[in-house]
Amino acid sequence: MARKSRLTVNRKILRDMLSLPTAPFAEHHVMGYVERFCARRKKVTLRRDPVGNLLVRLRQGKRRIARPVCITAHLDHPGFVVDKMVSRRRLRANWRGGVPKEYFVGSQVRFFVDGTWVRGRVRSVKTVTRNKRRRVDTALVDVPGEVPPGSIGMWDLPDPRVLGTRIHARPCDDLSGAAAMICTIGELVRRRYTCDAYFLFTRAEEVGFAGAIAAARKKTIPSKCYIVAMENSTELSHARMGDGPILRVGDRASVFTPAVTAYCHQIARDLAAADRRFRCQRKLMDGGMCESSAYCTLGYEATGVCFALGNYHNVDTKRKKIAPEYIDLHDFDNAVKWFVELARAARPYTGRDDALRAQLHDLERSYKTLLRSSRSRPC
Repeated sequence: MARKSRLTVNRKILRDMLSLPTAPFAEHHVMGYVERFCARRKKVTLRRDPVGNLLVRLRQGKRRIARPVCITAHLDHPGFVVDKMVSRRRLRANWRGGVPKEYFVGSQVRFFVDGTWVRGRVRSVKTVTRNKRRRVDTALVDVPGEVPPGSIGMWDLPDPRVLGTRIHARPCDDLSGAAAMICTIGELVRRRYTCDAYFLFTRAEEVGFAGAIAAARKKTIPSKCYIVAMENSTELSHARMGDGPILRVGDRASVFTPAVTAYCHQIARDLAAADRRFRCQRKLMDGGMCESSAYCTLGYEATGVCFALGNYHNVDTKRKKIAPEYIDLHDFDNAVKWFVELARAARPYTGRDDALRAQLHDLERSYKTLLRSSRSRPC
């Protein structure tokens, strides 16, 4: 398959994923897409853990990999789930996710019902205090007719569209990360690369890493794995979209496992040496907290990779309105390349920063004699 054709396939997967309805604890449409994709490919196994996270494993070839990667991404995005109709043309919906209260009233929303969208407008909201912060809990929404309980609601924004090198959509966070993982699986299968890799698709990240915490507690991820959690994170002045996917050394809460971060950076350097189109960044993205902190705290070795994101959680802070999120397509393409190399593990992960150890050894050897010979000199 030519490079152009491969990119076309990957872009279709991305657009398909970004078109699907999803919300915390209501990720079934996206989960169905992942399951159907994996079912069509040999040597790909998939299972649901006790809380509904999806764990995919792909093993090809005879070479054993002692410390395989587990790449993760979450399948939800801030959204509504219908509670009940309170009148013939008004419903109450639970809101799940982090969006400031002032963006709700008057905003247009859409609910997914039997394969079509039913549009509505937020009339009022009710807030509660969680973790010492006022958050929207429920919303009353005016609609043209009955919407069944459990229906997923999202902001009424256009389907995915490409403008220049950027793709704009309702839920880039984190369905673009999940799409990159699916493209990685497809690329590994198509090229028949020797690999052993796990891919975890988690639920309910937007309410506080519920799926990731459960996966760690229940040992869904094999303990031999190191974890690379794929995310979207607000674009920062020192971390710009288009400059490549970002190796995230830490977030607002913690610094991730240094050896894993160093290993992923080395794989990126190897890739850049072989492919002049490949670009990446290594940054501290401290604008928020991500699943990597949860994995590290609960006993795993983990780091993070993210896309720089525009209009985080659909909030356009400049125009003070709800708007599509967006990422750079070249960042997406390079993340897929990176994940493929991590899965192949041509340079195995050892749990140590071997490059830094070698550098320190060389420094020690260079100055050992001088250090000893000068120790008795008066100060």
